[in-house]
Amino acid sequence: MNKKELISYIAERANINKTQAAAALDATLQGITETLVKKDKITLIGFGTFSTSERQERIGKNPQTGKTMTIPAKTVVKFKTGKALGDEVNNG
Repeated sequence: MNKKELISYIAERANINKTQAAAALDATLQGITETLVKKDKITLIGFGTFSTSERQERIGKNPQTGKTMTIPAKTVVKFKTGKALGDEVNNG
């Protein structure tokens, strides 16, 4: 499912037009993004938790040349599924 399909799904399920659904989805994604940028976490009970984690700088190898290189430290986004979502996916 892509963003356009998700907007259509939201509009149909919430009985709103696609413009309203797009605005709601954009606001939700912006809220999640802004929260993660501040390194806070978002917990949606039953769905899951979005959080950030710091990866340390490390040494790796370029797979094409075999030369060692430094991989810089960075912040990564993590998602841990909630119990209800995990159960739903597993029991389909």
